[in-house]
Amino acid sequence: MAKRHRVLVSDKISQRALETLQTSNIDFDYKPDCGTSNSLEEVIEPYSGLIIRSASKVSRDVIDRGKNLQVIGRAGIGVDNIDLKAASSKGIVVMNTPHGNAITTAEHTLAMIFASCRQIPAADHSTQQGKWEKSKFMGQELTGKTLGLIGVGNIGSIVADRALGLKLKVKAYDPFLTDEKVRGLGIERVKTLEKLVAESDIISLHVPKTDKTTNIINGSLIKKMKSTAILVNCARGGLVDENALAKALKEKSIAGAAFDVFGSEPAVDNALFGLENVVCTPHLGASTSEAQVKVAVQVAEQIADYLKEGAITNSINSPSISAAEAPLLKPWVKVSDVLGGFIGQVIESGLQEINIEYVGSVGELNTRPLTCSIVASILNPIVGIGSVNLVSSLIFARERGIVISEIKKDSQGAFGSYIRILVKTERAIRSAAGTVYSDGQPRFIQINGIDMDTMPQKFMLYTSNIDTPGFIGLLGTTLGKMNVNIATFSLGRKEKAGLALALLGIDEKIDPKDLKEIKRLKGVKEAKTLSFEI
Repeated sequence: MAKRHRVLVSDKISQRALETLQTSNIDFDYKPDCGTSNSLEEVIEPYSGLIIRSASKVSRDVIDRGKNLQVIGRAGIGVDNIDLKAASSKGIVVMNTPHGNAITTAEHTLAMIFASCRQIPAADHSTQQGKWEKSKFMGQELTGKTLGLIGVGNIGSIVADRALGLKLKVKAYDPFLTDEKVRGLGIERVKTLEKLVAESDIISLHVPKTDKTTNIINGSLIKKMKSTAILVNCARGGLVDENALAKALKEKSIAGAAFDVFGSEPAVDNALFGLENVVCTPHLGASTSEAQVKVAVQVAEQIADYLKEGAITNSINSPSISAAEAPLLKPWVKVSDVLGGFIGQVIESGLQEINIEYVGSVGELNTRPLTCSIVASILNPIVGIGSVNLVSSLIFARERGIVISEIKKDSQGAFGSYIRILVKTERAIRSAAGTVYSDGQPRFIQINGIDMDTMPQKFMLYTSNIDTPGFIGLLGTTLGKMNVNIATFSLGRKEKAGLALALLGIDEKIDPKDLKEIKRLKGVKEAKTLSFEI
C-alpha cells in the first residue's frame, strides 16, 4: 500500500484552502502558530508538504530536519522567507502563487499613487482635527502625467493597463520586456533606468528583490528624478535606499513617496516615518479578502496536484509539469534516468558539454523536466549519488561551466520517437540513445553510434572490444567462473573486425577484482560495471 502524504499548514490561511486539501483527499495538520513560534523545525520531519504565508521562516535548519519534505507552497508571491538554495539542494520543489494577488496589489499601487498625489492621508488627518487647510493640500492631476514602471511582470502589466485608462502616459524599464508585450500593452520602452526616472512624474517599482535589485533606487538615481516626482514601492522591501530617499524628501528635491513595503518588517521604526510628504501602509498589497482566498486555494490545489499526480505549477526552482503532462512524461523520465545514468557511469574525464536530442513525439512534450533528469543522472555518479537532483541539476551544471543544449527533430530511423544524449569530455565523446517500448519500459537502442536493443537491468556489465571470433564465449566463460549469472546479453558492432560493444544484464554486481580480470581479456578496450534504479 502506497504511503499517504501529510501536509503541514504552519500559517493562518483561508478555511477554503483547508477544504480544498480535504476534498483532494490530502491528510493535513493546521498549526497556524507554528511558523511564528519558531517551532517549525521541531515538528517538520513527518511531513511531505508544507504550506506557508509570510510568517513562517523556512530556514536551512528546517529543511535539514524535513527528512520527508518534498514540496513547499507559499500562498503569495515572495519566497524570501524560504532558504531556496537549501531547498533546491535537497530536491524540494518550492512553489508560489504569482497570479492570485496580482490584481489586488496592482489596485493598491494605484490607490497609493492617488493618495500621494492628492495628499489624502494628511488631508484626512487635518480635517478630522477640525482644521480646514484647503490651500495647504494642493495636489497633482494624473491625466497627462508620465508613469514610469520598473518591471512589467504580472502586477506591473495590470498597473500599466489601469494607468492607461486613467490617461497616464506609461513608460517602462525592464530588460526582459519583449517587443510583442510592448505593443500589446501600448506602452513605451525605455532603455536605461536613468532615462526612465528622469522622464517620469511617478515611478513605481514592480520587481522581485534579488542581489541585483537590492537598492536599485539609490541616492544617485534619486538625484536624477524631477522635483515634482513621486516614488511608489508596493513590490518588495529593500529595493530603495530608504535613508537616501528620506534625505531627498526632507530637502524637497522630490515631491513625495508612497511605500507599502520596507527594508525591515514589521517596520516599527523607519527613516521615512514622520515625513509629511510620505504615505505608508503596513504591507497591505495583497490584503483583500478576495486575494487571500485566491492564493490560499491556489496553493492548496498546487500542493495536492504535486503529491497526487506529480504536477509542478508555479515552481521557483523546478520546471513546471501539469497534471495532464505528468503521466505522459513518466515513462520518458525513466528513459532519461537510464541514459543519463549510463553516461555518468562510463565517462572518466572532465565533462564539458551535454547535448540532448529529442526525436519524434517526445519532442512535442514538455522536455524541460527530462533535460533536468538527464543532467542529474549524468552528474550523480560523478559527484556522488544524491548530490544532484531534478531541482538543482541545471544550476549545478552551470556553476561548473558545463554547456547544455537541446535539439528537437522529426521522427527518423527505425524508431518513431527516442532520446539521444551526446556528451563531450576532455578526452572523448560518448553517446547513448533510448526509447519507450509498448510495455512502457525503457530500452537502450544505441550506444556510441552502435545499434543494440536491450532492457536496462539493476546490474549490468558494459564492455567494448575488437570484434574477433570467440570473444563472446570467452566473456561468458569468465563470468561463469566468477559465479556471475547472465540475465540478458546484447551485442552490436560497426563493422567486421571493428569495434564491438556488449551490454549484459547480470544478477549481481561484479567485484572490482573480477572486473580487473575482465579488462585483461584479449581484445577488451573497456569494461564497466553499471547499476540502475529499476
